[in-house]
Amino acid sequence: MPGLLRTPLFDRHVALGARMVTFAGYEMPVFYEGLIGEHKAVRTDSGAFDASHMGVLEIDGPGTHRALQGLLSNDLDRIHPGQAQYELLTNEKGGIVDDLIVYRRGEDEYLVIVNAANRETDVSWLTDRLPKSANFRDVSDGRALIAVQGPGALQRLELEPAASFTFAEIELFGVPCTCARTGYTGEAGCELVCAAERSVELWDAILAAGVVPCGLGARDTLRLEACLPLHGQDITPQTDPISAGLGWAVQLGKTFTGVERLRRIAAEGPDKLLVPFVMDQPGIPRQGMPIVPYGRVTSGSHSPMLDIGIGMGYVAPHKTPPGSMLTIDVRGRPLWAKVVTKPIYTSSRNYIDRKGEW
Repeated sequence: MPGLLRTPLFDRHVALGARMVTFAGYEMPVFYEGLIGEHKAVRTDSGAFDASHMGVLEIDGPGTHRALQGLLSNDLDRIHPGQAQYELLTNEKGGIVDDLIVYRRGEDEYLVIVNAANRETDVSWLTDRLPKSANFRDVSDGRALIAVQGPGALQRLELEPAASFTFAEIELFGVPCTCARTGYTGEAGCELVCAAERSVELWDAILAAGVVPCGLGARDTLRLEACLPLHGQDITPQTDPISAGLGWAVQLGKTFTGVERLRRIAAEGPDKLLVPFVMDQPGIPRQGMPIVPYGRVTSGSHSPMLDIGIGMGYVAPHKTPPGSMLTIDVRGRPLWAKVVTKPIYTSSRNYIDRKGEW
């Protein structure tokens, strides 16, 4: 695959027999032994993902906190050093430029993790708007990010429990890293940021602890079961956070780019909303399939845990209550689907708990 980038763990993926695919300009593993087995490993025990393609930004210096507070949708005043927050970068129309996580290291010191496909956009967006007093460093190429997720993840790594969306500087298996209690699967676990040159050492130790290596395929089905949106599909620069069900990450009482339009949408009510659904008939929904006549599927797949088709899509407000029936056009076949509450599935909210809902 000429011209593609590789993470520091590329050779390890190849040695493990991973099937490699192109994603956000990188050669990345889509699966090793199989998507379903990797997915179930995370839901029942633990799995490790190479997320080193993600953008890693460091911002510090006088005025950094105030500037980010005026650029991001959520309220940074609510977090203290050692805490993280889910944030949105929004444009003048309130559309979502990217969703990201910020980690507050000090009063004016932040670590920011951005989506791989949006790294250049985010860097440009931030550097154009930050004050000259702020020091901005894109350190992505010098860092690796390994996500270890699942109900057994912390035990495998011999880590003590900690609150969600907190982080600390630790040494794990002899490797210094930032250990953040965040993730993209709906499960407990952590995301580990370390120096690129130490990443192979850390990866090998994690797998030696019994954690299963997992690829992009399982990452996508896991986040969909947990109803976590994917930028570029469920959320885009043309969709707003209110319609996407991300209003909890938007502080309308402060000033940031696009807030005026978002205040209007919140006051008037959106004309469409993103909902999760499960298929009521055999069939797998896929991105772009029509939801007749209300919209389109933004994400869809087969659920390895439920063994049925699941998805998310934008529908008219009257079709959003749980139990509402939708018609999905699956390759010319009109099939029934039912709106459900979030999450569709995680290890703490499984099929047995919810089987009466569909």
